[in-house]
Amino acid sequence: MFESPRKCAWSECGEESRKTQPVSAARGRRKKKNQQKQQRGGEEANRSVSLPPPRAVGSSSPVAGERRTEERPAAPDPGETIVRGIFQIDKKSCDVVLTARRVTWTPIEPETPTGESDTWRREERVELRDVFAVKVKRRRSVGQQTGGTLLGLTLFCCVRKGLKLKEKTIHLNNLSADHCEVWFQHLKSLLSDFTERPKLLKVFVNPVSHRKEAYQIYRDEVAPLFKLADVKADVTITARRGHALAVLKDCELEEYDGVVCVGGDGSVAEVVHGLLLRAQMDAGRDTDSIFTPVRAALPLGVIPAGSTDTVACSVHGIRHPATAAMHIILGHRQAVDTCSFSSLGRLLRFGFCAMYGFGGRTLALAERHRWMPPTQRREFAFIRTLANLKPEDCELSFLPLNTSQGGPEEPRRLVAKTHFQADGAWQTTRGLFLNLSIMAIPCLCSMAPRGLAPNTRLDNGSMALIAVGDASRSEFIKHLKRYSNRSNQQFSFSFVETHAVRAVRLRPRCRGGSADGASEDNVELESKKTPFISSEGTYPWNVDGELLEVPGELLVRAHPQLITLFGVDVQEVDDPPVNCSCI
Repeated sequence: MFESPRKCAWSECGEESRKTQPVSAARGRRKKKNQQKQQRGGEEANRSVSLPPPRAVGSSSPVAGERRTEERPAAPDPGETIVRGIFQIDKKSCDVVLTARRVTWTPIEPETPTGESDTWRREERVELRDVFAVKVKRRRSVGQQTGGTLLGLTLFCCVRKGLKLKEKTIHLNNLSADHCEVWFQHLKSLLSDFTERPKLLKVFVNPVSHRKEAYQIYRDEVAPLFKLADVKADVTITARRGHALAVLKDCELEEYDGVVCVGGDGSVAEVVHGLLLRAQMDAGRDTDSIFTPVRAALPLGVIPAGSTDTVACSVHGIRHPATAAMHIILGHRQAVDTCSFSSLGRLLRFGFCAMYGFGGRTLALAERHRWMPPTQRREFAFIRTLANLKPEDCELSFLPLNTSQGGPEEPRRLVAKTHFQADGAWQTTRGLFLNLSIMAIPCLCSMAPRGLAPNTRLDNGSMALIAVGDASRSEFIKHLKRYSNRSNQQFSFSFVETHAVRAVRLRPRCRGGSADGASEDNVELESKKTPFISSEGTYPWNVDGELLEVPGELLVRAHPQLITLFGVDVQEVDDPPVNCSCI
């Protein structure tokens, strides 16, 4: 139904018909009268179509009979009329005007008996920054693949409803082939000026993400929008963990305008690590030492298809695949801070957030029961770890953010322990912690509408350190349940500390031996103070939803705006709050 026009037939015929003027050989009196008519006709033409009109692609010489006085300016005045004409919109004849920024139309109303036109008629418009495609509209019979009766043009726009982006069509009906050709060429030229919009994308789809719906989501909701916007996609269906990382290390990234990941937070973390690791390889950085990383070469688009999708919610504000696709198509870009995780002087990975203690032990237990369905596995691990709640004995050091140099606002609560000491710029505390969270992004999700770390932002150059000290099980459950409200009351407990930091160093301290991970069936442990250590002698971390086992000390550093994501900065998720059924 929609196709591009045939430029050779429309452009050449249209130019010839507009530029050819009849010449009369009558007497002087009639010759003067014809000249006056031609002059009036030329003025009418200037009011309906801009000069110079567009010509067919590939033509380098002016049309015969055209008097060119100057070239079309490269950057026209945003308010200057480029082309004007009459189209039927919503069954009403409208005067339509195209400028460099918008399309404006006004219904054509008959004059009143007094000779005055109605002044109340409403002017409507659409901004070109919200238009992502223009197509020729034709009527075809059943089975007809080409040709058909010309009906006009169709603009495909993006409209915002809250945080959700939806597709909207505006039909400009006109049966004139020449008229539609002029408008089509001008619109295509203006849309091509949005250079931040991608044309070729590398897409990774995790087919086993969450409910194994990632490929169906891409095929049914994302791919049609990419095709409509003339965005080409090179799709890779990942077959194993680490597949996307291996591809990103070897592929020619210069061919693409961006990378897209369809999956959950774990899939996104793998692609982020691959993009940043590739950037360090291309820049010759030594990742086995403390180094200053370079930014990723390409922006990343995130299509939510996981269980929580905290990264997608943080840059879109909603778990909606079509909204994510619209942000990618329109080229909305947001710089995002990233963390690097190093141990023993060696880079382990890049990511956005990490949890140690309760969060790490819950994920480690869930990974040992992957034979269970995803939802049941997560709930089982959560309940079992909560029943077996115990603190971790750690030495925690952090480098506070200097708020006098444009840092974020003061944290909601800042509590210093009695066993606290400063070592230069680093501050160190030792004690028992139920959970430690380190987050470079707010981590919005349906269970935490304001985010797991509401005191940080996507690009403020810092991380949020949330330290939950030793407390009773009932108090810890109250702390967790308050994440579902929108008042940040989860930090009002005396055992919870929040800090804005640039770096964190965590060193677990083992007291009284180790406990094997296979002992989760015994709810009553020998000692509540015994830290959790796996059979390999490593400590479990939850890094972006993926299990990372660290042999000892872990250094986490914040890197401002190290990667660019397709999306915008949002304050709060738009999904309805979801309370955890486990507590």
